[in-house]
Amino acid sequence: MLHYTTYEHPTSTEWVTFVHGAGGSSSIWFKQVRAFQQQYNVLLVDLRGHGRSKLPMPKDIKRYNFDFITEDVLQVLDHLQIEKTHLVGISLGTIIIREMAEHYPDRVQSMIMGGAVMQLNLRGKILMRLGVWFKNVIPYLILYKFFAFVIMPKRNHKESRSLFVREAKKLYQKEFIRWFKLAADINQRLKWFRLQDADIPTLYLMGEEDHMFLPSVRLLAQQHKSAQLVVVSNSGHVVNVEQPEVFNRTALDFLQQH
Repeated sequence: MLHYTTYEHPTSTEWVTFVHGAGGSSSIWFKQVRAFQQQYNVLLVDLRGHGRSKLPMPKDIKRYNFDFITEDVLQVLDHLQIEKTHLVGISLGTIIIREMAEHYPDRVQSMIMGGAVMQLNLRGKILMRLGVWFKNVIPYLILYKFFAFVIMPKRNHKESRSLFVREAKKLYQKEFIRWFKLAADINQRLKWFRLQDADIPTLYLMGEEDHMFLPSVRLLAQQHKSAQLVVVSNSGHVVNVEQPEVFNRTALDFLQQH
């Protein structure tokens, strides 16, 4: 089972589950825990091969995909007997919670998508393809630093870059390669997510400087009735780290409505 941490509220029966992105860990939510645990039960998970989840890959698995990763998270919910939860994701973690909404909508109360990845633009596709070509030649940490800089290039993104690179050092190279293959081969799935409204209350929290992913989310939010978009000033891709007070206040206001 995935490594997880819970912070239980003395009276609340509602849960908020946080899902980090590729190369990160549950520590990316350190600026959220205190604010959210004042009103909700909080669950943090480390995805397989990340943080403290050092699970071996099952020998009988045929394909490593987002469905498989979603089942890992669901196993934790079942173990803790959490029937329904709000989901909060960042970066590629937003794909996992969207997958859960797709397959287990009765388990999802609402979704908060920070730095949501809903489409790879031309630059993103080129970067992913380069990564696939060079992943077995160039040390993964060099590749990761390069991609972190391309996605979060500005001076005020430095804390986010440093945090992601620090966490990536704990990642197994095999797990990094698996996630690279996932990211490079996900366009069809993202297309479906853009076309299909999940019909679950969804808040997109995007940094105004998230140049790679914000444009597609703007279009999606206009087309999906269940979606709301809040664009956060002075922030890039990892909005919960760069503007935590705005992220927390906006997310908690949204949760109180649902």
